Amino acid sequence: MQALLSYDQSPPLGAPFRFFLTAPVFAILAGLLVLWSGPDSLASRWTPAVLAMTHLITAGFMLQVMLGALVQIMPVVAGANMVRPMRVVSIVHASISLGALFLAFAFLSFSPLLFKLAALFFAVGVAFFVGSAAHALQGIPPSSPTIGGLKLALVGLSVTAGLGVLLAVSLGWSLNLPLLRLVDIHLGWGFTAWGTVLLASVAFVVVPMFQITPAYPDWLCRRFSMFALAVALLWTIAELSEWDLASTLLGTALVAVSALFAGVTLNVQRRSKRARFDASQHGWRVAMLSALAACAVWLAARVFPLLGEWQGWPLLCGVLLLFGGFMSVMVGMLYKIVPFLVWLHLQNQGQYQGKRRVMAPNMKKIIAEREMDRQMLAHFAAYVLMLLAVFWPTWFVYPAGLALVVANGWLLRNLLSAMTVQRSHLLKIESVISGQAL
Repeated sequence: MQALLSYDQSPPLGAPFRFFLTAPVFAILAGLLVLWSGPDSLASRWTPAVLAMTHLITAGFMLQVMLGALVQIMPVVAGANMVRPMRVVSIVHASISLGALFLAFAFLSFSPLLFKLAALFFAVGVAFFVGSAAHALQGIPPSSPTIGGLKLALVGLSVTAGLGVLLAVSLGWSLNLPLLRLVDIHLGWGFTAWGTVLLASVAFVVVPMFQITPAYPDWLCRRFSMFALAVALLWTIAELSEWDLASTLLGTALVAVSALFAGVTLNVQRRSKRARFDASQHGWRVAMLSALAACAVWLAARVFPLLGEWQGWPLLCGVLLLFGGFMSVMVGMLYKIVPFLVWLHLQNQGQYQGKRRVMAPNMKKIIAEREMDRQMLAHFAAYVLMLLAVFWPTWFVYPAGLALVVANGWLLRNLLSAMTVQRSHLLKIESVISGQAL
């Protein structure tokens, strides 16, 4: 896999970084919302605060990281260069950021105008990104599972965002649509056909490369993404047609798809040649274990009536998937991607007349390893407190909200420190090269 990477195709550093730096801000807002809304907000999955917090994480934190990663990965892995990438990311970043904010405030106020604005900005941002990405990938053969997976992930993003826009439009214009079914389909596509497919496509490259593990099994790499989308499509048809038995069986298969990826990833990670796990590997391991736990809770809620009647089980699933699963793995990915991109950029900038004049700093100095470890522990603490808040909201909701703010404020600080290193080293490079030019 690594032989396929073309780092000379990397976009300007500012293209992915604006997404990466914005993501923690949305997670901080989610923490502040938890503090503001208090214990009563966790009464069910349908309270305004839970709906707003969920979308601050999914449409705010997660989408920012995922799109930033795609902007970086598509040219490097697939040779798919967007036309005018900085123009594309400027429009997309502004649109989805405003869309996420409008959507969070819309759920808190149930203002039809805010739902309409959220739908408009998300439609513009996602359509512009998918159109630009699809144009860049057009004609590029799926010569690796990652390239094929990226193409299918764009389909998953399109359906997920399209359903989200439809739901926002329905709430904005009071349309008579089957909202509960559409919400379930939106969640299924978002977590599996978009989130898990993209994560798997990236994992096939970055887990062996960064974590020094064996490659993923060939059968999984070649078939996973297509199988996940096929199951999601069949389940959607059964769900909309109200074929209850088929919908239940296919829904179980959809959950099993994510569980399969998590289980195989844990097995691959287990054979890492690293002497000890770093923050990124701990993030991946917690994420995969959390995903398996969420799948187990979902299945148990359908088998055991007592659990299925408990209003807190969807919240428990959501915390396991969002905070323990996707956020953990994304924080871990940021701690690999950001230092590497800064190092690569400084390596390229440090050349003068074809020769290396100024060496880039060691990647471990771009973000201190101790800071990454401590921040990851803070994230895990926030995750555990969010889990406890599901069961005992009166005792744990405020510590959970505070921990969420602290952990993501720390993440933002670490990412900004990488930018500070990059800027200070650029000044050194400019000074050396200008002196040699004289």
